[in-house]
This record gives sequence, C-alpha cells and structure tokens, in this order.
Amino acid sequence: MRARRILAVAKKEFIHIIRDPRSLGMAIAIPMLMLLLFGYALTLDVDNVPLAVWDQDNTPYSREYISYFCGSPYFSMKKRIANYSQLEESINKGEVLAGLVIPVGFGGKIHAGQRASAQLIIDGSDSNTATIALGYAEAINGIFSRKVALKISYNSRRVDVVEPIKIVPRVWYNQELKSRNYIIPGLIAVIMMVIAALLTSLTVAREWENGSMEQLISTPIKVEEFMIGKMLPYFAIAMLDVLLAVVLGKFLFKVPLRGNIALLFFMASIFLTGALFLGLLISIATKNQLLANQVALITTFLPSFLLSGFMYSIDNMPKALQIITHVIPARYFISLLKGIYLKGVGLKILYGDAILLGLFAALVILAAKVKLKKKLV
Repeated sequence: MRARRILAVAKKEFIHIIRDPRSLGMAIAIPMLMLLLFGYALTLDVDNVPLAVWDQDNTPYSREYISYFCGSPYFSMKKRIANYSQLEESINKGEVLAGLVIPVGFGGKIHAGQRASAQLIIDGSDSNTATIALGYAEAINGIFSRKVALKISYNSRRVDVVEPIKIVPRVWYNQELKSRNYIIPGLIAVIMMVIAALLTSLTVAREWENGSMEQLISTPIKVEEFMIGKMLPYFAIAMLDVLLAVVLGKFLFKVPLRGNIALLFFMASIFLTGALFLGLLISIATKNQLLANQVALITTFLPSFLLSGFMYSIDNMPKALQIITHVIPARYFISLLKGIYLKGVGLKILYGDAILLGLFAALVILAAKVKLKKKLV
C-alpha cells in the first residue's frame, strides 16, 4: 500500500464533506443533538409521583403518616379526595399516579398497639413506573412503622420491640442511583454506531451513482488503499464526535468518568472502525444511496437500541434473543463504557469485551474487502 494514494482518496472525501453541508451536519450536529435530546428526555428515574390522598381518619397518626409520603422526594400530593370515584377520575385523567386511602380507625389501632392498614392504589398502565413507586411506598411505610413501634415501646416501658434485622444498604459505582449515569455512556455507543454506519453507507454508493467509480477502477489504486482512504475522513470526524460526547457527558450531564480516558478512546477507535466499515460494506452491497441509508439505519439503530443491554437487561430477554445479542457490537462497547465510566476498571477486567469488539471490526473489514474486490472485478 502507498500512503500517497490513500491520502489522495482521503483528500477527495474531505473535499466532498466540506462542500456538502448536509454530510458535515450529519457528522457533527446530529450526534450532539441526539445526545442532548436523549440525555435530557430519556430517564428511568421516578421522582415526585403525583399522589391523591383520602384521609378518612383525620387523626394525628394519619396526618403524620401522610407527611412521610409528602415529605419524601418521591411523592408529591396533588389533591385531596373524598371517595373512590374521585380517585378513579383523577387517575383516568392522568392527574395522579397513585392514591393513598387511610380508613377510619387507623390512628386508634396504632395507639392501641394493634396492626393498622392503609390502602395504596397505583395506576399500572406503566408497569415499570408503578413497580418503582410501589417500592418507594413500601420503604416509606417501613420507616413509619418502625418509628411507631419504637414510640409505643418507649411509652409502654417495653424493651422487647426491637427490629430483628436491620439492613444497611450501600450502593457502589452509582451512589445516587441516577439513571443518567448509565444512560449517557450507553447513548454514546448507540449514537456512534448509527452515525458512523450512516455516514459511510453513502460513500461507495455515491461513487456508483455519480459514475466516478469506473474512473477509480481504471487507476492503479488497490482495494485496501481505496477503503482506508474512504474511511480516514469519517474516522477523524467520528473521533471528534466521541470527544464532544465525552465532554458533554462530563460537564453538562455530570456523569462521572472514573476510568482511563486513553483506554476509552482506544476502545472507541476499535468500535468506530467496525461501525464505519459496516457502513462501507452496506454501501458496496447496495450501490444505491437511498437503499444504503435505509439498510444502515435498520441494521444499526434498532439492534443497538433494543438488544445491546442499553435500555433492557439482556438477562431478562428470552433465550433466543440473548443468543442474538452476541452479534450486536454495541453490546460489548456499552459494557466497556460502563466499566470505564462508572467502575473505573481496565482491560484486566474488560479484556473479553475488548477482544470481541476487535473481532467484530476485523470481520467487517475482511467482508468489506472481499465484497469490494468482487464488485471491482
């Protein structure tokens, strides 16, 4: 291979990108826009659950119980109601997500040392949010119950009311349990996969449609030189996108970066090489820009978004889908990013994902080379 030929192809592609503002906008503006939109809009945190309260007891105990819900960062009392019809109407209108119903005699039973009950009605239309809200309610109820038990024990001079087990939780790597801290690293992988493949999916197809491919075939340029020259401009732009995404994640979204930043960019370079050559392979196979664009979008965005472990745990997927996820390169890059970002670990722990990512890049490069050689012949 000759560097002069590679640079000539790369220069030609750079000139085309500069002359075509749409390509340049797609390469830089769209990834940043997607990161901003997804970073702010996509969250799994459940805060300020709108709550309706029906206090039929209206005693100091019932009011204190309600204050535990309203004083927490997880529930926000939106309205007081007087019957189940009002609660049903409020839930149906979307005004509240849950309703707390305290029956008559609630405070009297607690004062007498008996077991009292309260009802929590939750809108289960969104099962994930409902499950999280139910967990919050159970935790708040447990705190209130323990406080009441200790108060009764103290007032009655009893010493036998003791919690047999007290769990002391400690969360590692994401102490505040912010979903943004693991969504942003995953977003970087998904966005880079889509954008890289979309960018290069148009390169060779454009040459065929413009009729310039025949001129390139007549030159002494080799397949390897042509491929590398085509990739260099987009690789440089993609790495710039990674840098901008890392900066946004660190300073705008406040995502901790505990690992080696050099390792992060090294792994990103391997991942982007595979993604770029995947787009090139699609471009070689289709010879049509519109078709190549559609195929690249379908084969990158949906698998990366749904089957990479970015949004949904792979362990909870059906066995057939779990097997399919092994051919999704974003799965390994997301695992690497989360390990580097949140856990601060290196290749000693992440070597398996790094090897598989490198294998993906090697296979795609080989496939693109073989396919392009056949097209030229």
